[in-house]
Amino acid sequence: MPLRPTLPTDDLYARLGVPRDASLEAIDLAWRGLLRRHHPDIAGPDALELAKRINVAHDWLSDPDLRGRYDRERLVGVRDGRPARGGAPATAGPPAAPRVHRRPPTVAEQVTAIVDRVGRLSADELDRLGRAEPAPIAFLATLRRFASLESQALLDDAQRAALAALPPAARRRPSIRDAVIGRIAETVLGDALDDLLGESGGIRARERLTRGWDAAVGQPRYGPATPAIEELLVRLAGLSQEDIRALAATARGSLGPAPWPDSTSPDEDDALRVSSELASIDAAAAITGPATSSVVGARRAAVRIAHLLVLRHAFGVAAFERAGARWIGSYIPRVGPERPRVRRGA
Repeated sequence: MPLRPTLPTDDLYARLGVPRDASLEAIDLAWRGLLRRHHPDIAGPDALELAKRINVAHDWLSDPDLRGRYDRERLVGVRDGRPARGGAPATAGPPAAPRVHRRPPTVAEQVTAIVDRVGRLSADELDRLGRAEPAPIAFLATLRRFASLESQALLDDAQRAALAALPPAARRRPSIRDAVIGRIAETVLGDALDDLLGESGGIRARERLTRGWDAAVGQPRYGPATPAIEELLVRLAGLSQEDIRALAATARGSLGPAPWPDSTSPDEDDALRVSSELASIDAAAAITGPATSSVVGARRAAVRIAHLLVLRHAFGVAAFERAGARWIGSYIPRVGPERPRVRRGA
């Protein structure tokens, strides 16, 4: 039996700055907004522990089972003024601030760190940025009118430096340029967004500006499924003509639209959508040769297999087995041992 995770001893809702009846969407938006401010790449190494605590709060409050357990076992003690079960005495106020050894970075220093990161973007990160949802530049143009002249000047200087740090080919791609500009703008205009739009509106505006960057930077080429996709690509590249014909046979008839788990969608999870698109493109390209009916059919099958492998972790077991039934056990590995067949009358 797996061990139950240790119950946190502080107020996770206060840690994220959300009310106790906050929706999953509000929790996710608050988590993203806090991480953008306190990620060690931006706020420096002293922010590492705070970033970890922010992630722990999100892990507990975004999982219905863990959140239910937390509410039952921890918040009863908070309301009644009693110690939390299995933890330290409960306190109604926010958690104590971590000990700070150095001053937090200024906005200008955070922007400098982003520009430096732009210069170190990998080829895979650039490919992901090229397919991520672009930042709303027209929306940004409206927002910057409410910023101070100093902030506007900082934003202009940072944008020029960041675009100069991009490789020439990437600089010519609007989606990449917009994602970089959106990330810088969120940092420079952060306080102005909160003042102008309120806390909730500010969080949503930050998410819109950084959606493309967050879906690409720091992510492996195919997201968490990268090892599985890399194994698939090696196998597809080595298929014989007979193997290609056999794979094409699995794609006969209509495969229908690419399935998505009930818990998400390509509109909700841009990072997952980008991972699926890149995996599908690379899987099709791994099958080489003239565009015969067999090659075309095999590529169709390869695209669907890659898509399913990328989304496997988000599917329920039964739903995934239905979606991938044609390839489970051949191109899609089974999870765990097969159940033994029971003979009738046994």
